[in-house]
Amino acid sequence: MTVGVSIKFDPSAVFLKCGSARNILKYVRNERIFAQGDAADSVNFIRKGQVKLAVVSSQGKDAVVAVLNAGEFCGEGCLAGQPVRMATAVAMGDCELIRVEKATFARLLEAEPAFSEFFVSYLLARTIRVEEDLIDQLFNSSEKRLARTLLMLANFGIDSDSSAVVAKVSQETLAEMVGTTRSRVSFFMNKFRRLGFISYGDTLEIHPSLVSVILYDRPSPSSDALSAGA
Repeated sequence: MTVGVSIKFDPSAVFLKCGSARNILKYVRNERIFAQGDAADSVNFIRKGQVKLAVVSSQGKDAVVAVLNAGEFCGEGCLAGQPVRMATAVAMGDCELIRVEKATFARLLEAEPAFSEFFVSYLLARTIRVEEDLIDQLFNSSEKRLARTLLMLANFGIDSDSSAVVAKVSQETLAEMVGTTRSRVSFFMNKFRRLGFISYGDTLEIHPSLVSVILYDRPSPSSDALSAGA
């Protein structure tokens, strides 16, 4: 359910070599890390907390496009030549990030083979998740999309066997992430709570049993559907 890489590697030690080109920054809930349209001049490594990426269309419509957990990066698009940020990054709770200047990050990729391998593995895993997100939007019901979103917020894997407590997320934000209405989110959240999949009050607790919502009848486009779309 989350972006993960098979290489066990902590990039924090590598970032210590960056000197003044590296900053450790702390943010509180709803604090903006960078804004859509800002100069893309650095990469951020999330040491603690969660970060929400959101975009605003030219018509003023908002959409949450990703939620990133500790151990992930945000703003790496600058390495591919993006001159400005394509999304706004906001802390979903208390966060700690390591910000590394673009040129310094690029030099690290050349000078540190283990770090380079780790980062490439991360990017591949991130690409897979983006593809899964697209399939989720195309083929799954809003109920399953909400279940998957909650599991991602809890940083669950399929084999997780313990509940996870996460900072409470507004139903408006969940609706933006799922691509549905707030009333539908409210309906399914109440359903999940009745079934014992989640508990919520001041915090939101996600139970492993929620996985069952997305494991059954997972999207599997048939050859006929693919042929029809060809």
